[in-house]
Amino acid sequence: MMRMLLMGPPGAGKGTQAKVLAQRLGIPAISTGDIFRANMAEETDLGLEAKRYVDAGEYVPDDVTNRMVRARLAEPDAAKGFLLDGYPRTVAQVENLDEFLAETGKALNAVVVIKADPDEIVRRLLKRAEVEGRSDDTEEVIRRRQEVYSEQTAPLLEVYADHGVLVEVNGVGDVEDVSERVLKAIAPLETEQ
Repeated sequence: MMRMLLMGPPGAGKGTQAKVLAQRLGIPAISTGDIFRANMAEETDLGLEAKRYVDAGEYVPDDVTNRMVRARLAEPDAAKGFLLDGYPRTVAQVENLDEFLAETGKALNAVVVIKADPDEIVRRLLKRAEVEGRSDDTEEVIRRRQEVYSEQTAPLLEVYADHGVLVEVNGVGDVEDVSERVLKAIAPLETEQ
């Protein structure tokens, strides 16, 4: 049973890897973006609450995000494991996730950080921006996102290193090669809990 978190800078290939790895491991890939969109589309109480913040251009507070993630992890398909993408993003969210999992007698098996050279990521995202016509992906914006990721993520990496579940994987190469690296790295951490 694998309960894992996928991390990495914007453009490192997390979304692509989340889909591939979830399918290979037979667990759901759970993205906070997907959770927000589903709750807002279904007009759940949490979705309506989140929508007020999103419509105002503000971040959805940890409390609302935590409740949405807890509700999603309590669904039957996540009982045999899951892959989180985009959550947690703060130390407070790490503590909330740890607390929720502890209540169910579980913990994360692995926190996989997909590493990639910043210049390679910039090239990758600029190419994607050109192909998809994304005007918001300028080199300046991409590099700023990398800085923000590094600033916000460093404390989380320390927490997960202390938990003994942090694994770093080279994210440069074919999708399949990176997937194989991740699967090989997490194999010793998989558990039947």
